Amino acid sequence: MSLILGIETSCDETGIAVYDNVQKKILSHALYSQIQLHEIYGGVVPEIASRSQLEKINIILSAALHDAGVTLDNIDVIAVTHKPGLVGSLLVGVCFAKGLAWAGNKKIIGIDHIEGHIFSSFLRDDNKRDDNKNDNKSGQPEIPFPHICLTVSGGHTALYHVKDFGDYSVLAETLDDAAGEAFDKIAKVMGFSYPGGPMIEKLAAEVNFQDFFKYTRTKNQNHEPMFSFSGLKTAVLYSLVKQGAYDLQTGPIRDKLTPELIKQVASSLLVCIGDIFCNNVKLILKKYPEIKALTFVGGVACNKYLRARLQEVCSNAGKQFFIAPPRFCTDNGAMIAFVGGYKTEQEKFSDIYLDVLK
Repeated sequence: MSLILGIETSCDETGIAVYDNVQKKILSHALYSQIQLHEIYGGVVPEIASRSQLEKINIILSAALHDAGVTLDNIDVIAVTHKPGLVGSLLVGVCFAKGLAWAGNKKIIGIDHIEGHIFSSFLRDDNKRDDNKNDNKSGQPEIPFPHICLTVSGGHTALYHVKDFGDYSVLAETLDDAAGEAFDKIAKVMGFSYPGGPMIEKLAAEVNFQDFFKYTRTKNQNHEPMFSFSGLKTAVLYSLVKQGAYDLQTGPIRDKLTPELIKQVASSLLVCIGDIFCNNVKLILKKYPEIKALTFVGGVACNKYLRARLQEVCSNAGKQFFIAPPRFCTDNGAMIAFVGGYKTEQEKFSDIYLDVLK
């Protein structure tokens, strides 16, 4: 079984990819992003997300098959995200996948969305081997086991101990909000559209990533790793209130929320989150000396400042550092197809009664 079709519809993307499990390469990667549909609301609206996926999924399938130069008859296994995520969105993908599997008498595999992100760092952006010493003959990064994976997005922030393909466990996760949510919420407070991360980084760069306000960092009790960003959001909000730039009843006070203040807030927020990430990674590396590398994945992994900070931590600790290609950081079908590939080799198939969130 060589060709895997990966389907991802856990939130606000519709992604489908074809993966060659023999050549170990992505043959195609089609994606429809709904950012423009949700930005006016300042976040994802579940009903809009699932309706859009229902409208687009067949079109995205056709694009993925066309780009790969194959038909559904050539597909051996269908891998689909079935948890976690928005229930309506997951149902669109799972029902679509089950229909294809039943009609074509094909194997189906339910994939955990988080597992897709954890192993997205094994994907290549161009599917071509270059002179990078970390490339093996298949063209994939030679990421060693065991390693730790920091996955960060609008919905998830966690560190995983990754021992092998499909063999991983949680080392630390957020107690409340995810880091990506903190970016989005603070960006909204300052009047920027969804998603907020890219604008936060752009503004922070304009003041050279300085820490102006020294926002509260997560306190690690008993030297154990953990994440929490709810208090950080509150600290930023009340700092703006104290400076007379925000009113809890009416919102931003525009003549006080100056462009310079906005840059300082963005920069201080980004540096603070960078410190939280780095401190937790340092704790893990000290606690697990056998760890050989760190991978950084998820939507927030597109942030170049955070990548540089984590790279520095790894360099100082003598560990390797790997990142998912930018186009595979956000939700996508390629990561689902890749995980489907090694699960096929492990013969971990699902049955036609595959359900969401189970």
